[in-house]
Amino acid sequence: MSLTLELMNWVLDMVLQIIRELLGKVTMSSEPVNVNEFKALAERALPKMYFEFYAGGAEDEHTLKANEEAYQRITIRPRVLVDVSRIDMSTRMLGYSISSPIMVAPSGLHKLANPEGELATARAAAASNTIMILSFGSSYSVEEVAASCNAVRFFQLYRAERSGYKAIVLTVDCPRMGRREADIKNRMIVSKQKNVEGLVSTEVDADGGSNLEAYVNSTLDPSLSWKDVAWLKSITKLPILLKGIITHEDARIAVEVGAAGVIVSNHGGRQLDYSPATINVVEEVVHAVKGKIPVIVDGGVRRGTDVFKALALGAQAVLVGRPILYGLAAKGEHGVKQVIQMLKEELELAMALAGCTSLKDITRSHVRTERDRCQSML
Repeated sequence: MSLTLELMNWVLDMVLQIIRELLGKVTMSSEPVNVNEFKALAERALPKMYFEFYAGGAEDEHTLKANEEAYQRITIRPRVLVDVSRIDMSTRMLGYSISSPIMVAPSGLHKLANPEGELATARAAAASNTIMILSFGSSYSVEEVAASCNAVRFFQLYRAERSGYKAIVLTVDCPRMGRREADIKNRMIVSKQKNVEGLVSTEVDADGGSNLEAYVNSTLDPSLSWKDVAWLKSITKLPILLKGIITHEDARIAVEVGAAGVIVSNHGGRQLDYSPATINVVEEVVHAVKGKIPVIVDGGVRRGTDVFKALALGAQAVLVGRPILYGLAAKGEHGVKQVIQMLKEELELAMALAGCTSLKDITRSHVRTERDRCQSML
């Protein structure tokens, strides 16, 4: 009897131990330890249509994948025996101090991820002491986001001036919306909601496509040209940054027309598929502007080491888009803060291990690209 009781107790202890281990694994897996893990959490939290709207790219999604993969082909050349007991990641962008060179990219319809949408994202950016660029496709108006917090905000239209925004970001690579096949298959529909200019229609396009695509195309001006940039500059006192520059030719023109900065971007691989990964062209753009204006790079940043590589190639800052949305979907405002904080902590560690105590210490000699390796074999 006592042997049977002991055996039952042993079995019970083993079962309880297994349960505790399983619960521990569930707890561990639900708490992300890096930015990439937020993607799976967001996929579980969102309807398929909304997740694929955020995660998807244009056509074959070659550029979407290339944006991340290109970073993986750049290696870091660390320097040793450097006193890295104190690391300073702070910088300035257009005269505004921020805690790190990690900024929030413009992306639309944050309310699909969380009811507080861009309001939560803006508060998280303010708490992280960084800059948020508000999209034209925001779920909340420029005034509502402006009233939500005291973050330094850049915006994509001149209406921002009277709402206290500090710069205008003009997207120049979007004369028409790219072909996003996941949205077409899902018949992507968004409910009516306030945005910067009115209401998003809920009517599905008659040809069976995405109503979002039809709406966005109806708001775009395919005749936008460099003359319009000059005109916009003439009617606002705010600095204008051009987002979507990926060639040295356009970078030089941007300087000539008086842009205050350029953002190297392919729209997150959502516009022209088979355009180059942004990190592969950032150096070309940096050389073209010759230090006259800041260069910011957007697309594919998932690790602090990615930020380090972008800075080493000459960028002054990076923009983070999808990870912000994934953090918002998974954990709301706190999730956005976590995403930014994880990248900051990883950047700080990368700087320490590479022998850099401040951003100005990060130089071209700290990285080796595929082109460098090819040239070394000649």
